[in-house]
Amino acid sequence: MKRKNVVILGSTGSIGINTLKVVKRYREKFNVYGLTAYNNHTLLEKQIKEFNPKYVAATERAAQYLRKRINTRKTRILNVDGDLEGMVSQRGVDVVVIGMRGSAALEPFLAAARAGKTIAPANKEALVVAGDILMKAARQNGATIVPVDSEQSAIFQCLEGNRREDLKRVYLTASGGTLRDVPKAKFNKLSVKQMLKHPTWKMGDKITIDSATLMNKGFEVLEAQALFNLDIKDIEVLIHPQSIIHSMIEYKDGSIMAQLGVTDMRIPIQYALTYPERLDVGLKQIDFCKLAKLTFEKPDMKKFPSLGLCMYVGRKGGTLPSVLNAADEVAVEAYLNGKLKFTKIYDVVERIVRKHKIIKKPTLKQIIAADDWARSETRKVLDR
Repeated sequence: MKRKNVVILGSTGSIGINTLKVVKRYREKFNVYGLTAYNNHTLLEKQIKEFNPKYVAATERAAQYLRKRINTRKTRILNVDGDLEGMVSQRGVDVVVIGMRGSAALEPFLAAARAGKTIAPANKEALVVAGDILMKAARQNGATIVPVDSEQSAIFQCLEGNRREDLKRVYLTASGGTLRDVPKAKFNKLSVKQMLKHPTWKMGDKITIDSATLMNKGFEVLEAQALFNLDIKDIEVLIHPQSIIHSMIEYKDGSIMAQLGVTDMRIPIQYALTYPERLDVGLKQIDFCKLAKLTFEKPDMKKFPSLGLCMYVGRKGGTLPSVLNAADEVAVEAYLNGKLKFTKIYDVVERIVRKHKIIKKPTLKQIIAADDWARSETRKVLDR
């Protein structure tokens, strides 16, 4: 395998940090070409000094800090709000890891697709809001998309070497999040700190809250719909508390293929970086003799209505996924800031989704406009 030049969008988040752990393990196979971050400029400085990227994109405040502390003759500092598309499109780039959160990843994702890069998305929002556009751009320009989300990586791996026309159903597994065993009547009695204690994964605040509402799992349904060109009715969510099976594929003949692994994001990240090769990840693997049980149950749609709302949005399509994502971002931020009760997150988002007039086959400009509209409408509802 030739040494690959890697750009990491969101290098100071959990995905970025784990990607750099993989790179550090196999320095002879990977070179850090570019790093980006929004807030944590002290960690970004450490990453720059350790990995010597050719380019770094940061906020203006962070850029001013970094120019005083790093060798700018070796590392060029760019603007994170305007230069990402140019960075990911450069001829020397082989792999673009998208670890930044939110719809801000949409334009650099599209730029990487148009440049024919290998894209390793951990960001699901871009595929949720503009999956059709992104996948079309990837197909037209020979880009390869190897997802990093553990569930999407599992589906990707289970599909390898099999005929797509033989696929019958996809099973997306979910840990159940923080509230799996909590009665709905007690939701609002838990503090934000308690809500952020996910039973399985260590993630950012926003995605942890989305996991608690199962909105995140709904986003993964929409992500899978776009990535693998699936009908929403052929995707089923299963609560699997042990988080050992990351997803499964059922074929027409009744055969079911599953991808299993320990709960560590370095496994899907490394697979995306090395694809189609596999390398030793250096982690303790599953001891099947010590596994007490693997259990599954249907999600409680009354307790977690956000999942059903996502299914509705997936059936309608058009600009509605963009509206769903934007409204959820604003509502969750309000909750995290103490301005909205937890159970009101769904109420606010559902209200905006129902109010929106759908454009069925939108352009990118119309998708962005729908995003802007939803954020504005959601803030109006919150202000009232």
